[in-house]
Amino acid sequence: MPLTGELARIDDELRRAYDGECWHGPPLREVLKGVTAAAAAAKHPQITHSAWALVNHLAAWVGVVANRITEWRPITEPDAGDFPPVIDTNEVAWAAALDDLDRQHRKLLGVVAGLDAAKLDATVPGKPYPVAVMLHGTAQHYAYHAGQIALLKKLVG
Repeated sequence: MPLTGELARIDDELRRAYDGECWHGPPLREVLKGVTAAAAAAKHPQITHSAWALVNHLAAWVGVVANRITEWRPITEPDAGDFPPVIDTNEVAWAAALDDLDRQHRKLLGVVAGLDAAKLDATVPGKPYPVAVMLHGTAQHYAYHAGQIALLKKLVG
């Protein structure tokens, strides 16, 4: 059954921010196109995180959002930490990091697709805001870090 109302808008917003047509600029996955493992691992001296660290961060937090809804319990931080470490910096590991991000995104879309619209107004366990705010915030999180990654691509190649 197709999504309607606010759930449809949230689904659309998440898809657009991740790999659709955004009004503000390129979506996250478009920004990540062509980024090599070396470029993803490179750090600029004045910027704290690499593109790779941002990808790991996004994947971890998208997983938290999905789990907060499906498990309906407070989760304060991803199991691997706020910025899971980059261990290996080869192309296979980079592809795996991108696959994990894709997997977490698809998982969240599945959660949204199965969500009762009445739950959008429920307060997220352990947080002072409703589920709808958290889901819209996830799309904003994609856009925020897509901008950082775009800047890093220019600065470190």
